Parts: sequence; structure tokens; C-alpha cells
Amino acid sequence: MITTSAADYSAALPGHGRLLGLDVGTKTIGLATCDAGWSYATPGETIRRTKFTADLEQLKAVIAKNAIVGLVIGLPLNLDGSDSPRTQSVRAFARNLAPLALPMLLWDERWSTVAVERAMIEADMSRAKRAEKVDAHAAAHILQGAIDALVNLPTTR
Repeated sequence: MITTSAADYSAALPGHGRLLGLDVGTKTIGLATCDAGWSYATPGETIRRTKFTADLEQLKAVIAKNAIVGLVIGLPLNLDGSDSPRTQSVRAFARNLAPLALPMLLWDERWSTVAVERAMIEADMSRAKRAEKVDAHAAAHILQGAIDALVNLPTTR
């Protein structure tokens, strides 16, 4: 199941459990996980994209290792909320993840990378370190926004 509704996503989840956030780019996929109680998101690794089957195998390994119950995928909408070619690419990527048989939430990621880069600059992180870590931190930013919305739903278990 793929949705953009936090309420529908929450209903599809088997109660609380660890979620995996993805910041899907053309060259990399930033990953982040959250705790089972949906309190905080933590940046993880960055996968260098190759062929989709190889990317899927790496994601399967992360999902198994972390006992993931659902995915939150950043959706790169235009500033006016409309779809872009990148948005369509991410939607197609999400559809291709169907073999994982996990609920998927497409979460608005507008400004996530900008916010993360600003925070990294304020922390005086070098340009090289920022380039290495920005995708995973953006995934954590996306995931944190989603879990904040999920825990504030009136129907959240």
C-alpha cells in the first residue's frame, strides 16, 4: 500500500514499530530509521544507486537488520505542491518497492535538504562531510516530520 495520508498509513501499520525513511535521489538513497515508539529519527547510511535490483537487495538487508514495519519516502513536490519529473520518478521507485510488502507513506520533502544543509553549516561541518552525510540527514528530517504527524493523529495506536 502506497499513500500520502498519515492516517491511512497509520491504519496500515501493525501498531508501532521501526520505520525506515528514504531520501531517493538520482545517484544515492539516504536512509534513516526511527525507534519503535516513533519518538526520534536517526540518520543511517547512504546507498549509492546502481541497478534497481541491487538497490532493492540493499534495502531488504537494512529492513531485515532493523525489523522495519513501514517505509516513509520523501516526495519531492514543486513549491506549489504540484508534481515534477522527479516526483514521478520517486512514485515509480515506490511502486517498484512493492515486493517488500510494507506500507509506504510518501511524505512531502520540500525544503528538507535545504534545512539539513543549513543545520550542517551552522554546526561548522566541512563541505566534504556535508556532501557525504546530507542524504541520510535529509532522510532523517523527512522521517521525523512523518513520525511527528503520526503520533499526533487521534487514531494512532
